Formats: sequence, C-alpha cells, structure tokens
Amino acid sequence: MPLSNQSPAEPREPAALPSLWQTERVLLLSVPSAVLAWTVGLPALQAGLGAAGPTLVFLWLFGVTLWSSFAVVRHADALAVLLGEPYGTLILTMSVIGIEVVMIMAVMLTGHANPTLARDTMFSVLMIVLNGMVGLTLLLGGLRHGEQAHNLQGANVYMGLLFTLAGVGLVLPRFTTSAPGGAHGALLAGYVGFISILLYGVFLGIQTRRHRHYFQAPQRPAGDDDDKELLVGEGEHGRYALRSAGMHAVLLVAAMLPIVLLSKKLAIVLEAGLAALAAPVALGGFLVAVLVLAPEALGAVQAAQHNHLQRAVNICLGSALATMALTIPCVLLADRLLGLQIELGLEPVEIVFLTLTLLVSSVHFASGRTNLLQGLVHLALFLGYVVTIFE
Repeated sequence: MPLSNQSPAEPREPAALPSLWQTERVLLLSVPSAVLAWTVGLPALQAGLGAAGPTLVFLWLFGVTLWSSFAVVRHADALAVLLGEPYGTLILTMSVIGIEVVMIMAVMLTGHANPTLARDTMFSVLMIVLNGMVGLTLLLGGLRHGEQAHNLQGANVYMGLLFTLAGVGLVLPRFTTSAPGGAHGALLAGYVGFISILLYGVFLGIQTRRHRHYFQAPQRPAGDDDDKELLVGEGEHGRYALRSAGMHAVLLVAAMLPIVLLSKKLAIVLEAGLAALAAPVALGGFLVAVLVLAPEALGAVQAAQHNHLQRAVNICLGSALATMALTIPCVLLADRLLGLQIELGLEPVEIVFLTLTLLVSSVHFASGRTNLLQGLVHLALFLGYVVTIFE
C-alpha cells in the first residue's frame, strides 16, 4: 500500500493579539472626558454649546459612561473565560455592583436630597433583571433553541436568598414603626446589614467551593456542540483577544475609574433634566439602573443565544442577589454616616410587583428547563412596571 504524500497537519499558530491601542479605544475618550468635565466644568460646557447644551452634555456623559461600562464587562467576561465558572460570573457581578453603588451614591449626594432614589434604583434593578433581562433571555433563547436547561439546585439557592433579602430589606421597613415612612430604624438597619453580609458570604463559599457544581451547566447529550465556548482554544473570546488575567484586571480598573469620576457630573445633569421635564422621581432610578445593567444584559442575552443558559442564569440571578446583599448595606451605612434620611421601604404597588416577580421566577425556574412563553410572561411584568412609573 503506497504511503501518503500528505505531511502530518502542523499545529496552527495562534492569532496575533491586537494592540492595546486597538482594543482600548474607550480610554482615549473616557479619560479626556473625565478631565474635561472636572477642569472646565459643566456650566461652561453647556454655555458653549448654546440652547442644546444641556441635552448634548447629557448624551455625551451618558454615552461615555455606557461605553466605559461595556469595557468593564468585556474585561470581566475575559476573566470569566480565564478563571472559569462561577468565578468569572462573580467578577462580572461585582464589577457591575461596584458601578451601581458609585452611581447611587453620586446621585444621592448631588443636588436636592432624594430619600427614595436608592430604593427606586434597587427596585428598578430587580425589575429590569428579573423581568426585563430574564424575559428577553428566555424569549430569545427559546426562539432559537426551543427548550433550554439550567441547574435547578443553583436556581433554588438564588431564589431562596432573593425572597429573604428582598423581604427584610425592601418590604419589612414599610410595616415597621421605628422610623418614619419606609426608613429603617437603627436596630433594623443593623440587622438587615448584618444578615445581608452574612448570607452573601456563606453563599460565596457555596458558589465557589463547597457546592460549586450547583452553578455549573448540567451535562449535555453527546454530540451537542452548542455548549462549547467560542474560540477559547484559539485565545479569543468571541471577537475579543484574551490576554493575561493580570492585564485584564488592570484594564478593568482603568475602565472603571472614568465611570467613578463622571458619575457625579452625570448625576447633576440627570437631576436638572428630570426637573426641567417634570418627570416622575422614580424615572431617575430607572435610568441609573438601565445605564448600569445594559452591558450585563447584553452578556446574558448572548449567552442564551449560544445555548449557555446556565451562564445567563448566573448573570441575571447573581446580579439581583448582589444588589440586595451588597447595595443595601452600603446604602444603609451611608445613611447612618451622612444622615441622608434614606427610605428603602417599597410602596404597596411596588410590593405587589416584587411579590409577583419572585413568585413567577420561582415557578419558571422550578423545572430546570425554560421556554419562550416564560420569557413573554416576564416581559409582560416588566412592561407593567414601566407603566407604573408614569401612572
């Protein structure tokens, strides 16, 4: 039998990494924007742009902050590939929560005191995540793949904690009498802060060590290629080149710094714009939540479309849980230190929507499989929430 003339396949050379100049263009805009906003000042910038100055400045600050937040999520997503689940999703969640806390504090400390802004923002985060993001994720994933599977044990852990922390953090203060309105009394605030940190700390131990398999995708049938990570073997995640974990950590921090610096300036423009339009107070919290969650929502939707539903579930439910467990203690601490008179207790209509959302989420995640109808139900609840902002 004659020998083949074909030479054995040679290993393919890895693709050359693009330069930082190509991948980090956002820093070329965000850093000068932060310097300009803090040195020249918003009044001078608005005056120089004429009658359309306030609108243009708002769009500029919003756009730069949004682009920077996408860069933060991009680097967190790269760390997710390098470190594996659930560490990667945890880094992504912590990055987004960091941006959320910074934005809430910036808006709260700017201009007129708004005791319900933190509540409105956190409630908006829950509605956007548990109804908007989950609904869109399940709908698009169901349209493309029919039924999708996730780990039931992990979903049960998330939902149990969400019921508990949302109940004691956002519902209970509405029915207590130790502080006016929906504010936390000193004892209740200490209890909520302590129990939030304690439960989340134990949760992290379970997620990363003791029961890590709860948050990993269930086994797929042999031959199912949809669950493979895209291009990881070639050193890329999608269209973005992977560098070292240390490099991505540094770039993640570099992308977050302009957000921190621009958040206070954006808060000033946002408050002035809402006042000029006589818009509902809750709309401010909604816009802050949209800005914070937009990159994370994109990551969840893309994961579901690639049939990585477990990653989408970890992103969505993990973000909602971190908002309850980390943002509430930070806000309560700021309230005690700065005397902001913050009210976190939800109004009756909001309590109804929160209860419906948590119950529906528990039912839909109870079987370990999802479909597009479940996504439509969540989107219907999200639309109802948006209507109540203006009603």
